[in-house]
Amino acid sequence: MAIDIGGTKIAGALVHPDGTMTALTRRPTPRGTDAEGVMAAVTEVVADLADSASWPAAVRCGIGSAGPVDTSRGTVSPVNIGAWRDFPVQERIAAELAARGAPIPTVLAGDGVAMTAAEHWLGAARGHRNALCMVVSTGVGGGLVLNNQLHPGPTGNAGHIGHISVAFDGERCACGGRGCVESLASGTAIARRALDQGWTPGADATAAGVAAAAATGDPIALAAFDRAGRALAAAIAATATLVETDIAVIGGGVAAAGDVLFTPIRRHLAAYATLSFVRELRVVPASLGGHAGLIGAAAAATMLLPSEGATA
Repeated sequence: MAIDIGGTKIAGALVHPDGTMTALTRRPTPRGTDAEGVMAAVTEVVADLADSASWPAAVRCGIGSAGPVDTSRGTVSPVNIGAWRDFPVQERIAAELAARGAPIPTVLAGDGVAMTAAEHWLGAARGHRNALCMVVSTGVGGGLVLNNQLHPGPTGNAGHIGHISVAFDGERCACGGRGCVESLASGTAIARRALDQGWTPGADATAAGVAAAAATGDPIALAAFDRAGRALAAAIAATATLVETDIAVIGGGVAAAGDVLFTPIRRHLAAYATLSFVRELRVVPASLGGHAGLIGAAAAATMLLPSEGATA
């Protein structure tokens, strides 16, 4: 059983051992309501799943959520769901499942960790024992697989590459640090950099608009993506040097820019991944697209929970 909670939608599915999904359902994430109003949408998703003929066969439940998360407490405080602050989502979902006859083990994962589990199971990191997976969008998140094991860390935030500092004298990041990858390479940062350097947008002033301009050869747009690619390359190389990952998988909205993003990352990577054990490091696009959240929630449950003998 998989539940994916984000700022725009709350989705659910029953995920089979081969990765196929049935009973797909979703609700828009409520706006302008309180914590219980958001939870009501989650409850509706669970109710839809409970109507499926496959419901009795579910053995575990993965919950993927936008962050911040604290998996040690089962709580979430999503930046884009203002009504939830330290909300005990894992406990509440476990109670809903039990009330509908499914007292199964549950696990909470941040969206970056869930994406990592998905790409390692069925996507671009499949077959790699050690991988870094990243989501580059309005923020920059990620997760790690080490020795074929998902490595979420004690609070579920290991692999949060967006807040590695790659610019010693860089600007202050929203997290309070300085020179973080997110402050240089997120979609927001790319658009801001291009605008600050004199880029004149058309109808789209976002990173997607910058990418479109870069694809036509606009020098300011290309420079903004080059700067982002360098920041990402430095962080990817640092991570690989630390824990010997051999592949970096990048998804998220900014990755849709394709070669506009990946070409500078790969070019700069050669200057940072210089030691013999990281020179063969590969950087590739994620392959699971919009279903990564649900597949990842299920994959995280499979990787982090036993199939039987546990309690929610």
